[in-house]
Amino acid sequence: MKYRSAFDIIGPVMIGPSSSHTAGAARIGRVARTLFGKLPKKAIISLYGSFAKTYKGHGTDFAIVAGLLDLDTFDERMPKSLAIAKDLGLEVVFQTEEAVTDHPNTVKINLYGGHEELELVGISIGGGTIEITELNSFPLKLSGEHPAILVVHQDRFGIISAVTSVLSKYEINIGHMEVSRLDKGEMALMVIEVDQKIENMVIEELSNLANVTKIIRMAE
Repeated sequence: MKYRSAFDIIGPVMIGPSSSHTAGAARIGRVARTLFGKLPKKAIISLYGSFAKTYKGHGTDFAIVAGLLDLDTFDERMPKSLAIAKDLGLEVVFQTEEAVTDHPNTVKINLYGGHEELELVGISIGGGTIEITELNSFPLKLSGEHPAILVVHQDRFGIISAVTSVLSKYEINIGHMEVSRLDKGEMALMVIEVDQKIENMVIEELSNLANVTKIIRMAE
């Protein structure tokens, strides 16, 4: 395991007991909430590997739900998140899976609300650090540590250049970018992590580009 800084080992300011099973799990849940854009009506949380074996003892259950409630890792309400979710009308279903995954701390979160659905796969890689590895069948790599946008678009010639030109116009530096698609000419997804806050006018201009169907801005 490679660590980028001492904070990857020490972990974030958090409600315990575990940086990977609690803080990391909460961050995965919070990313799912951000991408969904609102409190869902139902969440099905599928746990794999060590998450599946120890999720109750290590607080992974209440941590993920706390993230879905948009609570931070240090919020004192985290241990009460299951009760809070119930009071708010969020139905939560936990299920453990036997399938072997690439990382032992893996969770799949399916969110439902009205006509909207979201499926996200995330891993907690230690010290509260996470990666989102899949979103609605699109493979990706998203850390949640930096300002980022997800651009849902039709796979057409010139769309990547159009998006990066807008970012260049506003002097926004790209730290990480990747593109995936379901099939040639079909729906595609750009994940772009940047070095500074993305203002509303940038989001609006990107949204107006041809063949762009949705822009999701990650919390900063």
